[in-house]
Amino acid sequence: MIEAAREGDLPGIHSLLDRLHLPLAGVDEHVATMLVARHCGQIVGTAALEMYADGALLRSVAVEPRQQGKQLGHQLTEAALQLAATQGAKTVFLLTTTAERFFPRFGFEPISRDQVPASVRASVEFQSACPASASVMRKQL
Repeated sequence: MIEAAREGDLPGIHSLLDRLHLPLAGVDEHVATMLVARHCGQIVGTAALEMYADGALLRSVAVEPRQQGKQLGHQLTEAALQLAATQGAKTVFLLTTTAERFFPRFGFEPISRDQVPASVRASVEFQSACPASASVMRKQL
């Protein structure tokens, strides 16, 4: 059900992220480290990683509302963390405005923006896609 995304999945990913009011900026550049969940051939979930010199940025964790409550977000997050580890990341960071209570169950802890390495802070997510009020979290792998 969860698999690597392909270029052809981008329209479905864009549609899902747009419906859930998540940023689209920079998504297309990270298809190689993006995962999708399918149900009856339709994309019903996604999670993406942006790989940087000093860690990975987890972004675009989204589940179609009618599929929520089925542990799909949990499975996508776990799969993304496994992918980060196989890509050699030692630390995973994320920004969120709505899921501060979801990610601690995976070992993420709140941190300040100045604790994020410069290579990760240079991402579109940190520079413009997410508001300055977004919570920043970190997980050591």
